[in-house]
Amino acid sequence: MPAQVAQPTLGARDVLIHVAAAGVNGADLAQRAGHYPPPAGAPPWPGLEVSGVVSASGELVEGFDEGDAVCALLPGGGYAERVAVDERLVLPVPHGVAARDAAALPEVVATVWSNVFMFAALQPGETLLVHGGSSGIGSMAIQLATALGSPVIATAGSAEKVAFCESLGAIGVNYREQDFVDAVRERTDGHGADVVLDIVGGEYIARDIAALATEGRIMVIADRGRTPSAFQVGALMAKRGRIWGTTLRARPIEERAAVLASVRENVWPLIEREHVRPIVDSVFPLEEAADAHRRMESSAHMGKILLATPVE
Repeated sequence: MPAQVAQPTLGARDVLIHVAAAGVNGADLAQRAGHYPPPAGAPPWPGLEVSGVVSASGELVEGFDEGDAVCALLPGGGYAERVAVDERLVLPVPHGVAARDAAALPEVVATVWSNVFMFAALQPGETLLVHGGSSGIGSMAIQLATALGSPVIATAGSAEKVAFCESLGAIGVNYREQDFVDAVRERTDGHGADVVLDIVGGEYIARDIAALATEGRIMVIADRGRTPSAFQVGALMAKRGRIWGTTLRARPIEERAAVLASVRENVWPLIEREHVRPIVDSVFPLEEAADAHRRMESSAHMGKILLATPVE
């Protein structure tokens, strides 16, 4: 049930956002289950991204004015009507994107851009393997890699989801019907995937290595595997491969700000030229957050699930 809390305290570099919508992420479900506590200083309720309108600013804020349409990356607390956030974690809503739909962008774009392009340094022509291709993360990864000249192979669990991935430009693989390792080898003529974006972890890691190209990079951003990860180190060494596990919200604010600055420079133009777009699966009222979580847990969604605040 909704609860009343105090309005956020506005710091000198903070903007106060009147929230239009908040994005729902797997991290929210993990936090609710007690597996992913918020970092120190963050509100105790979930929510890693919002969109809305600036309603007030701290005395040192320079980049935003009252009334600006914005979206923001948060360490938590986005399931609310008001949020206060450091201006370095705020972005203008891209031209051509509806204010509500912009809530589908900050977390997924920052996650994909930082992992696939800033850290793993995917290059045009290199192959990206994405697990969970129909998810918010997966659908953004497909779009970005395709727009920047990299072929994408995306795993999904149904014919409908495979078709959805392929509509975004990927080669879809139904992992219930075909081993993705075999599929990657077939579709790359034995070369393998240069970068793997893994939102599963667990038993997938050994298979990621098997599907990996020489000098390939595996970016692990979640661990939903039913068993602990176990793999032969020699298999990774033979490919001179790397496994990199990352999180975003626990990083120092300077690092998160650097990611968002790179997103604004490199990704926002792609969105404004309509090469990349936010994909919204469904929108629930904020007070129906539990139903939104149940939809995510069902894995029926394709794209992002949003929570909309009441219209005033």
